[in-house]
Amino acid sequence: MVVSWKSWWRSLNKQGLLVLKFGLSVLVVSLAFRILFSGTTRILEIPETKTTFLGHSLASPLPLHLRLPQTVDHDFPQEKAETCDLFVGDWIHNPDGPSYTNETCSFIGGHQNCMKNGRPDTDFLYWRWKPRDCNLPRFKPKKFLELMRDKTWALIGDSISRNHVQSILCMLSKVEEPIEVYHDEEYRSKRWIFPVFNFTVSVIWSPFLAEAAIFEDYNGVSTSEIQLHLDRLDRNWTQHFDSFDYMMFSSGEWFVKSTIYFENDTALGCHNCPKRNLTQLGFNYAYREVLRHVFSFILSSNHRGTIFFRTSTPDHFENGEWHSGGSCRRTEPAKEGEFQLTEINKILRRIELQEFEEALANAGEKRVKLKLFDVNPLSLLRPDGHPGPYRFFQPFAKDKNESVGNDCLHWCLPGPIDSWNDLVMEMVVRGGEDQFGAAIDVS
Repeated sequence: MVVSWKSWWRSLNKQGLLVLKFGLSVLVVSLAFRILFSGTTRILEIPETKTTFLGHSLASPLPLHLRLPQTVDHDFPQEKAETCDLFVGDWIHNPDGPSYTNETCSFIGGHQNCMKNGRPDTDFLYWRWKPRDCNLPRFKPKKFLELMRDKTWALIGDSISRNHVQSILCMLSKVEEPIEVYHDEEYRSKRWIFPVFNFTVSVIWSPFLAEAAIFEDYNGVSTSEIQLHLDRLDRNWTQHFDSFDYMMFSSGEWFVKSTIYFENDTALGCHNCPKRNLTQLGFNYAYREVLRHVFSFILSSNHRGTIFFRTSTPDHFENGEWHSGGSCRRTEPAKEGEFQLTEINKILRRIELQEFEEALANAGEKRVKLKLFDVNPLSLLRPDGHPGPYRFFQPFAKDKNESVGNDCLHWCLPGPIDSWNDLVMEMVVRGGEDQFGAAIDVS
């Protein structure tokens, strides 16, 4: 009996140990699951936070009229994106100088090839535009071409647009030499392609943006008044409008020339036509009418590309005008306030900004990406950037006192206009961030 009891006790003891071990195992596993579950719950229950940008929640973006042009220095990582008006700034000294020369670029027009034509000073080449409240990266041709792969670009307007496209080609040709694939009979409208990137650049000669009969030679000598149809836009650009991904429109200077205005094929009036028995309507009337038609066409087009409107650029004639002995002999940028817009330039600018602002108010509703490329103020500070007498090849080779007509409207290449490309690229890089532009001051 005793033996049986001891055997029973041993058996019970073994079973108890097994039960104890099992219980401890369950306890350990239970604690492990509790710890894991508790940690996971804490991770999942992190309070939801709203991502902020420039001090505003992405859940409540800035109102459209408060959105300002933004710029980011793409060379260095940024903790915070910079916001500023790209077109308010200063010309600062640039010891690196231009990215190309008249010897490395074959696209410079003869009248803008100031160094080849004998301009003796070079200080005007060593400045670049710097916005006051942010960094503006230099134009990067390879990056730009990558951004423009399989896209088309057109600059539409007068000879300043041609001046600008030559600057663009000079910079881009450092990466790939473009091939000219089209030109009109007068070589004023042209098209190039960058085959590796399948990128096409066009310049379309349309100084009024509207249909016009012009009786003027390449040197600006007229045989009759211009005939301008205020109610018909120029088909040279309208027929290709939908095929361009990016466009830059500009006009202005040509409207001050002697012109007869037509509507419905009937002479309506004129500007500066004393020999004609027509009502003097003035260039301001015509410019406003044409711009209204241009913006109306753009807004009704459902175009989904990016459209820039470039403001007119001022001239810097001193002591006269183009054909009356005016000259531009400055060799460095002007200080702010040193130069003022002429009355004509003030009128042109006022009309441009007023009509652009009206169009911009409707651009959002129409889903048209419309941007203001306002180079007027920064151009005003560069009286040193024009060809002057070096519009012509070696004008003083025979006589240093030779009387030579000055070009104080167009820009030397290389020259100040190259900084426009820094601005173009920054606005392209931003893309949709400033989709429908910003409110502007037209006072």
